[in-house]
Amino acid sequence: MQTFPLVTVIVPVLNEAGFIEKALNSIRNGRYPAEKLEILVVDGMSNDGTRDIVKRMAQEDPRIILLDNPKKIQAPAMNIGIRAAKGDIIIRVDGHAAVAPDFISQSVQVLDDHPDVWCAGGVMKTIGTTYWGRVIASAMSSPFGVGTGNFRLGNVEGYVDAVIFGAHRRWVFDKVGMFDEQLVRNEDDEFIQRMVEAGAKQYMSPKIRSTYFPRSSLRKLMRQYFQYGFWRIRTIQKRKKPARLRQIIPLIFVAGWIVLILGALLWRPLSWLLACYASLYLILLIMGIFHTGRKEGYKKALLVPIVFVIMHFGYGLGSLVGVWSWVALRGKYVSKGADHKLSR
Repeated sequence: MQTFPLVTVIVPVLNEAGFIEKALNSIRNGRYPAEKLEILVVDGMSNDGTRDIVKRMAQEDPRIILLDNPKKIQAPAMNIGIRAAKGDIIIRVDGHAAVAPDFISQSVQVLDDHPDVWCAGGVMKTIGTTYWGRVIASAMSSPFGVGTGNFRLGNVEGYVDAVIFGAHRRWVFDKVGMFDEQLVRNEDDEFIQRMVEAGAKQYMSPKIRSTYFPRSSLRKLMRQYFQYGFWRIRTIQKRKKPARLRQIIPLIFVAGWIVLILGALLWRPLSWLLACYASLYLILLIMGIFHTGRKEGYKKALLVPIVFVIMHFGYGLGSLVGVWSWVALRGKYVSKGADHKLSR
């Protein structure tokens, strides 16, 4: 690059005291010119010490600016950051992550190399910080957990339909609009869908590298994936377009279990079909063990099926509850306060 554009990195956070310092250090200590970078930490009124850490770091580095997000969820956080941003390029990085030293420069380089691209992103390595966190990371790095062609697998270079921690040209938000603040989860997916409908091109490069630190317990993972499924239904409903098959496979999967179990109780011959359904799923889980074991050893791989089950059933059950809430009850379940509970 002959010139370096001003880059704004937006970091939406809520109670990230254990990770925020690592995240901010990875951003500010990168190789991008210091005078061409600003870091906006948009905090959802954290009460675990996150704010104190950010304030201390802001005193050391004036590029770090703390902004308040009274609504607590990520869509308003992003909108607050975008409105305050001075950069020509805007990048989101989560407080539960860290980026490579050349993350920003590589992101900007891809945009410079591809003038037709609206947004550039890369690959993300998942690393656990606890024993179960490491098992969860292994599952999230497997196609049996996250599908194929995913940014977590790092097996794609070129034009894609979605990226993680994307570097957006600023005018994209003028053209497409801001993030939908009615969505507690999947606000990024809904925004990407609007970009695609507007004709956006997105590019993934393995040179753009980041690290994500997943949930540290199975309970937190279950809640996370339940929320993903629940708000996926609302995202599909709001876009008023047919869902992609991969978006509703968990829903179909869990619905299949429910139908077959209830059917087998009412009509015994269906128990054979239920047994076949369970056997096929068991085979997939065993395949997941061998796939993970070859990559990371069998000590963790033997526990990975537990994580697969939680991810698959959590997302699917969340989707079923989402159908009941958003379609059958027309949002009444959420209007009673469940949206705030889900955002925790």
